Amino acid sequence: MELKLVDSKSLFLSNFELMKSSSFLDTKLRFGLTGTHKLCSCRGVVLKASHSSASYDAASSVSKENFILDEFSCQINGKNCSGLYLRDVRVLDASDDEYGGILINPQTLPSNPQIFASVLRESLSHWKMKGKKGVWLKLPVEKCDLVPIAVKEGFQYHHAERGYLMMTYWLPDDPCMLPSNASHQVGVGGFVINDKNEVLVVQEKHSAPALSGLWKIPTGFILESEEIFTGIVREVKEETGIDTEFVEVMAFRHAHNVAFEKSDLFFVCLLRPLSTRIMVDDLEIQAAKWMPLVKFVEQPLIQADSMFKKVIDICIARLGKRYCGLSVHQLVSTFDGKLSSLYFNSVEDSDSNCKAN
Repeated sequence: MELKLVDSKSLFLSNFELMKSSSFLDTKLRFGLTGTHKLCSCRGVVLKASHSSASYDAASSVSKENFILDEFSCQINGKNCSGLYLRDVRVLDASDDEYGGILINPQTLPSNPQIFASVLRESLSHWKMKGKKGVWLKLPVEKCDLVPIAVKEGFQYHHAERGYLMMTYWLPDDPCMLPSNASHQVGVGGFVINDKNEVLVVQEKHSAPALSGLWKIPTGFILESEEIFTGIVREVKEETGIDTEFVEVMAFRHAHNVAFEKSDLFFVCLLRPLSTRIMVDDLEIQAAKWMPLVKFVEQPLIQADSMFKKVIDICIARLGKRYCGLSVHQLVSTFDGKLSSLYFNSVEDSDSNCKAN
């Protein structure tokens, strides 16, 4: 142990030099002491203070580029002294996000729960002192034993996927401004009608008793990072074997508390068939067929339900060129430089599929 004694005028200079000293990161600590005007170096001095440290199972799990100013007291030749020193702060490997928050690197988390608890606590204190805001902690399945520790430190569940749990911590004392988990699921339905005025319909193997016997349009959910116009083509193909071309979004429904208290967006799409031979998906579909539009509309369950009936009325109006839906246009925004799909009515567009009167 090496002690560096300085007067008050030299204190900040010595502390600044300490921050640049590589020996501080190894086995030595240099201290600025009060109550002296001498400059000297002392080795082998026993301090009446305790200091504990822990070994890490992965060197990259902790960033060593952070220091805090701390106090200490000691006795030298029977005289009490006190001072300040720079202490290496154990901080989890992380990066800043664009909103003033912290993204903890899940790949370098300590696997030892006790070490994780200690370093997490010190990291939170350090980030709060630096004025950081939200902390995002992604815990892979293989490190699920760290979840109770994070909860004990004040982290909250945000969302979960098959391979991980995302947790958050809001550092400031003001109300949390972190975005909530995804609030909606997105469903699609395909209104596929051929040149014979027949609609492609299915009966599902698993449906509510109230819908027993109903012939309905193919439906499903959009996958992660999937477009609406490609998702509905995929769903129709999976359930019926029919290849189709997306034409327009005819209408969409917004409902709440549909599944696990989440909201639901359901897009009804007009599709043009590119094949005719039906091949049923045995896992989900009981039967599929081409059904005359008139018989499809006359089904009691369709006539009795205002939502079903209105959707069919819209589709029939579209076939009669009394209505135009929303066609898809892929554009790049200068705000994020990404390709996006914009759905809008394009009656004036010469390339539009819709020629409403």
